Amino acid sequence: MEEENKKNTIKVKLPEELEEGVFANAVSVHFNNNECILDFAYNLPNLKEQTVKIVSRINLSHKTAESFLKVLSNAVLDYKNRQNGKENTENN
Repeated sequence: MEEENKKNTIKVKLPEELEEGVFANAVSVHFNNNECILDFAYNLPNLKEQTVKIVSRINLSHKTAESFLKVLSNAVLDYKNRQNGKENTENN
């Protein structure tokens, strides 16, 4: 059993320059025949004309985009369930 767990372990290395991440409050999704393109952007405040600044672009294969959708959906549902559990605990 211990050997099986070792096979499923993935070591993730994050370069130091990416540790802080970037803030995005907008996203745009584009598809073509080969890929899915995600543009993450920051909506610049206090400008006469609405302007967004692209802060990151991610290119995914269609298969990876489908996998990402499932992972993101599950993560959001898990988060909501944890928040609902906290609310129920606080109300009792």
